[in-house]
Amino acid sequence: MFERFTTELREVVIGSQLVAADEGAPHIDPLHLLTSLARRTGVLTALGCPADELADDLRRIRRRGGMSDADVEALSGFGIDVEHIVERVEQTHGPGALAGGQRAGRGHRPFTPEAKKMVERSFREAVDVGGKRIESEHLLLALTAVPGVAADVLAQRGIDYLAVRRLLEQRAAS
Repeated sequence: MFERFTTELREVVIGSQLVAADEGAPHIDPLHLLTSLARRTGVLTALGCPADELADDLRRIRRRGGMSDADVEALSGFGIDVEHIVERVEQTHGPGALAGGQRAGRGHRPFTPEAKKMVERSFREAVDVGGKRIESEHLLLALTAVPGVAADVLAQRGIDYLAVRRLLEQRAAS
């Protein structure tokens, strides 16, 4: 399947490994894919989402152990201050303690089952639109289609499956 990836998408996947390595994460998850997609393509910018802002949001979410802003808001309704909890955990266990497990070297990192699902779904999305190559937009479609933190973060920015699908159709028409 990797041979059907465009050069840009290959760079995104390889970049997700670097994002995970920089964070010391033992594996690559959908947020690593999304961070790399934001840094290495213009597809999110074309949808009105500045890459730097998104990267900052994703870093904050990872620091909280994967809790989205919606999760934090829901917990605050019960009187739970997530930021305070994160700070206390970091005081005891060090910065980024909830972000990614043990610090690892730059070696191979496997994809989580969720990240694998995203890559497989991007293949199906490419086939559905009649594409011969799998592009970054197909990965973004997968990230918006599968429920999870990545889809939630994108939805908060007005990027959903239909918006990405429209972008693909516009690009195909031009």
